[in-house]
Amino acid sequence: MKLKVRVIGHKVHDVGYRYFLMSNAIDLGLEGFSAHNRMSGEAQEVMTMVEGDERTINDFIELIKTKKPEHAEVSSICFEEYNGNVMRTGEYAQVCTALQLNKAIPLLLDMRDDVKAVRKTTDSTLEEIKAVRKTTDSTLEEIKAVRKTTDSTLEEIRGLREDIQPGYAIQFRQMQADVQAIKERLGMQ
Repeated sequence: MKLKVRVIGHKVHDVGYRYFLMSNAIDLGLEGFSAHNRMSGEAQEVMTMVEGDERTINDFIELIKTKKPEHAEVSSICFEEYNGNVMRTGEYAQVCTALQLNKAIPLLLDMRDDVKAVRKTTDSTLEEIKAVRKTTDSTLEEIKAVRKTTDSTLEEIRGLREDIQPGYAIQFRQMQADVQAIKERLGMQ
């Protein structure tokens, strides 16, 4: 049995519809399968020809009626008998592989160029990081030297304070004694 299936809708191209149909045809074991994108007036159309026994064709019809690719927008599905030649399913799969490789090669080449550009930018950034690190290491050494000097200065100040404090205490006690003596002479006690 041979059948022509027309899937029509606002969005049936570039959503993986042909590959969706092909993988299901393979899973069901259809002998023949081919699919083509075309326009039907203002709408997009996926025209599919299938060949197989009646039960398998009916299973394929049920599948098409109930499932579709995630992003597809289907408005109608038409079925009609077909008398022409239908490509073997495996041959169609090989054609699709070649078509996808043809689409993928330019993208892969672009990706390769992008990776090279990213690598070049990364190398440049690494050099900048190394320069910043070198400057930072130098600055850290300067900070350590300043800290060492500051610590030394603080120690000197502490030493001076310790030297000065006993002298102040002696002078303060002498002043207290002098004030006491003056008060006694004046009779202020």
